[in-house]
Amino acid sequence: MNLQSERIANACEQLGLHTTPGCWPELAKKHLDNDGTYGDFIEAILNEELNNKEIRTQATLLKFAGLPHIKTLDNYDFNYASGVPKTQIYEMGGLSFIERCENIVFIGPSGVGKTHLAIALGYKAIMKRQKTRFISAADLMLQLSTAHTQNKLKSYLQRVVLSPKLLIIDEIGYLPFGREQANLFFNVIAKRYEQGSLILTSNLPFSQWAMTFANDATLTAAMLDRLLHHCHIVQMSGESYRLKDKKKIGIAPPSVSPNPH
Repeated sequence: MNLQSERIANACEQLGLHTTPGCWPELAKKHLDNDGTYGDFIEAILNEELNNKEIRTQATLLKFAGLPHIKTLDNYDFNYASGVPKTQIYEMGGLSFIERCENIVFIGPSGVGKTHLAIALGYKAIMKRQKTRFISAADLMLQLSTAHTQNKLKSYLQRVVLSPKLLIIDEIGYLPFGREQANLFFNVIAKRYEQGSLILTSNLPFSQWAMTFANDATLTAAMLDRLLHHCHIVQMSGESYRLKDKKKIGIAPPSVSPNPH
């Protein structure tokens, strides 16, 4: 590296231009060889910086989101599960529901793709630079209870519950919550009401949610009132997609009721 290159690299470091030191010689040669203008060269450099900044931002948001894996709407099998309106789901993929602080609830038995769709919408949001967080209901309850015990609930709520534009809570209804946990979960819904969007998945119809929340019908009704006020509900049905191949060869387990209680 010659002295001029070192000076350019040092200046770029001070300005936070992470891409320019590595790409400017090639871009300069390209524009000189093609009779490009100084303006063309500067524009090309800035575009490289913007593109790489976008990639870094998406990577940071993806790490924060905690998605268990990457899913997209395009690789969801809309022909398998019943009750999944493809047009409506793709409209949701436009993410206007986030701008309006609306919620989405996917309800259906295990294996019909509730989590897939929730992750796919979350991934779309991340690619559009929307801060997103994915967490299972069981993990959320564990973390809320721990934060409450350690007198760190306020900071936890701010960091995990309030800061994301989109909060995805997966698998509500698979495990029952105690009284304190039910109150903490109500706090999550209440604090995000008209402040940020939620995507929830559940194997239980709303009529059975009280059994999950300490059999407290009053608390559950108040929570659902806030959750469903601005909400898109997708009722899904069908057999487990994960077991479809096993069923073909006769080794799938027998069907069970979606209500574990």
